[in-house]
Amino acid sequence: MHEVVVALDSFKGSIDAARATAALSRGLRRHHSLPAVRERPVADGGEGTLDAFEAAGFTRVPVTAADPLGRPVETGYVQRDGVAVVELADVSGLGRIPRTTPATAMAASSHGTGQVIAAALDAGHRTVVVGLGGSATTDGGTGIVAALGGRLFDRAGNRTSLLSAVRAVDLSSLHPRLTGPDAARLVVACDVDNPLLGPNGAAAVYGPQKGADAGAIAELEPALGRWAELLENATGTAVSGHPGAGAAGGAGFALLALGGQLRSGIELVLELTGFAQQLPGADLVVTGEGSLDHQTLRGKAPAGVASAARAAGIPVVAAAGRNQLTRGELTAAGFTAAFALTDVEADANRCLREAEPLLEQLGERIAAELLAPEPAFG
Repeated sequence: MHEVVVALDSFKGSIDAARATAALSRGLRRHHSLPAVRERPVADGGEGTLDAFEAAGFTRVPVTAADPLGRPVETGYVQRDGVAVVELADVSGLGRIPRTTPATAMAASSHGTGQVIAAALDAGHRTVVVGLGGSATTDGGTGIVAALGGRLFDRAGNRTSLLSAVRAVDLSSLHPRLTGPDAARLVVACDVDNPLLGPNGAAAVYGPQKGADAGAIAELEPALGRWAELLENATGTAVSGHPGAGAAGGAGFALLALGGQLRSGIELVLELTGFAQQLPGADLVVTGEGSLDHQTLRGKAPAGVASAARAAGIPVVAAAGRNQLTRGELTAAGFTAAFALTDVEADANRCLREAEPLLEQLGERIAAELLAPEPAFG
């Protein structure tokens, strides 16, 4: 009997990683050779990270925190063996804002993410992993710092966490488990390499995705520069130019300035969830996401899964909503083949609306083409 590991990331705007993985697995199982399928949804630190860890046996801890606009929402973190994982997208993500505008882009705060981190620290976890991606914020992590005990002041000396208003920083009241010899380890899981500032920075590159127009970006960029100088002076670190500092609207910068260690999101997820232990005995690995493109090759989840499968000597194929990579690019990334929903259904809008049944069809096609029928006996 064939054994297949299915490890899909979410198809953004369409279907989450767990449902996508389950749908393609159902299609595989309908093949007459009846492959044994191991379902392991994955994420790279962004949307769906908590679900991927839960599927691997982590326990969810509920927390009430502020959404990007300050409204209370139910969110949480997952934990196991002293490790807590926080997903910024779950509390401070675009999914929490029904409609983005220049005004929401300017006002959106990462404060809720800081509240969830604080809850994990309060619970005594020795390592806190913060997955970045899918944020609604471009506040440079001012909200995170404020929620973790940093005191931010405006020009008049009043407390604030609004990026545009911050003129002074005092970290003397920072959460006690972030400093000293018994400090918890803070790990930043990130899949982008943008710095905080400049043409490749948080405001210029990702601001428009969050509703920022040219006017808003022109205000955000100098405000981020001022905040970077304040926080770097307060911490004695210079990290605004580091790859990943611009992740999640500059949340990466704040976490790095507070002593966080940057890790590849997908590599960390695979490591902590024990993905390598799922591979022995497998004949095939299927991974993918909504769009296979050049961003995929820059450390996104499918590339990380392909690397792990290749290291184990197991062929890996990609399943996606659409494929924009050439055969040579796929081969160089370790994929033996790529299958797309657009191969099954030419209408891209229908692919978005009906991803679940189309993924089942794609699973059947993968099984028919790549899994030889079991020999008949008797």
